[in-house]
Formats: sequence, C-alpha cells, structure tokens
Amino acid sequence: MALRSVSLRTLGILLGGALFGAATAAAQSTGDGFMFRTPRGSLTVRAGYDQALAGGDLFSFVTTQMTLRRADFGAFTIGGDLAATISKRLDIVFGASWSGSRKASEYRNWIDNNNLPITQNTALERAPVTVSLKWYARPRGRAVGSFAWVPARLVPFAGAGVGAMWSRFHQVGDFIDFASDSNNVFHDDFASESWTFTAHAFAGLEMNVSPRTFLMGEARYTWARASLSSDFSGFGRMDLSGLSVTAGFGMRM
Repeated sequence: MALRSVSLRTLGILLGGALFGAATAAAQSTGDGFMFRTPRGSLTVRAGYDQALAGGDLFSFVTTQMTLRRADFGAFTIGGDLAATISKRLDIVFGASWSGSRKASEYRNWIDNNNLPITQNTALERAPVTVSLKWYARPRGRAVGSFAWVPARLVPFAGAGVGAMWSRFHQVGDFIDFASDSNNVFHDDFASESWTFTAHAFAGLEMNVSPRTFLMGEARYTWARASLSSDFSGFGRMDLSGLSVTAGFGMRM
C-alpha cells in the first residue's frame, strides 16, 4: 500500500494498539513504584509540528510567483519509535513519522482573461523511516536489590541517526506557460514522488509518570534533499530539511 493512502486515523490506531499490547503483556512485571526488572526498551508515540525549511529553487519559485509562504509548508506530524536498550545510557531506536501540508494559492501578479485569479493547490508530504542512537545524560533509573528497578523522575536525552525519507510534492490547478509568447493559461496536475537519504539530530526530556510509562518532549532537525520528477524539469533537488517539535507518551518494556 502506498504511504499516501495510509490515513492518520489508521496510523493512530496501529500505534495505539501497539502500546496497548505492550502494556498488557508487561502488566505482571510492574510493582508498586518499581519494576521487577530493568527495562529492555520502550515504545513511544509522539505528535507535534514540523516546519519544512522549503529551501531550493522550486520553493523559491512557488513562493515568488504564487501566494505561498515558506511557513505554509509547516504541518502537523505524527510518529512512533521502538527503542532497544544497549547499555544503561544508550538505546538504538527505530522510528517512523509522517507530516503533510496542503495550501490553496494563486499567482501574485497575474489574472486570467476573465479578470479572475489563476488558482492552484499545493501539497507536500514527508515520511522518514530512521534508525538512531539515543544517549541519556543521566541514568534512567536505579536497581534496588536483585529484582527491583526504580525509574528516575526526569531524564534529558540527545541523539542522531540516518534513514530514508519518502516525499511527495503535488500541484494541481491552473498554471501560466511562461515559455509561450502569450503566456497561455492551462490546467494540469504535477507530482514528484521519491525516496532519498536523510539524517537527523535530536534532543529532549523524558518525565516519569509511573514505573511503566513516561511523557516526553523532543526537538529534531532533519536534513534531506530529493530529486524531482520530469514534471518539474529545470529545477534542482528539492530541499526537504526541517525542524520539528513533538510531545508524546511512552511505555517501557
């Protein structure tokens, strides 16, 4: 199934179901204020805002010629992370997220023969799939005796990783043919969809809620550039970099 066909509702159900399953399976391993063993990992669901930087000549063109701003490519984001503990302060994290913006626009300085605006819709979707190393600035908890583990209240973290990002840039509506002598207006549907390499760095804070659960907040910067399809010939690679700020809920396993 193509990524664009997966709805936010479906993604939320899958992530919520995974958390519920983890909680059910681990219910017998939690004590009153402690766990009966050191956690082996965690599952986190997070959501927030992702602002695409919208750099490069394609975004420069659409923000200059059309009534779009770079801020219009910021969007709601949702994602999940599955972490496996490597050491007391280090995890390996497998993650995936999605963000998507859609904005109506028109040409800034042009109208059609009926003195009406020349309108179109522009959408940008990004979905990275990544692997990261996550380092904690202090121990996440302490062992009490041989069988109990007590989580710390607040634990800062930072990390970095790499992966692959799926993206889709889509414009549909009326456009001006600047190559024609009369600047003809035509209707069309342009799209570019691809996978590309991505890297990221992040930092944040986890706050313990119970022996099994925690809340988290994170800021993440992502680097990525993608080639465009022949629909956008003449433009260079599309800059997909951006900064996201998210908050979420986690379950220790």
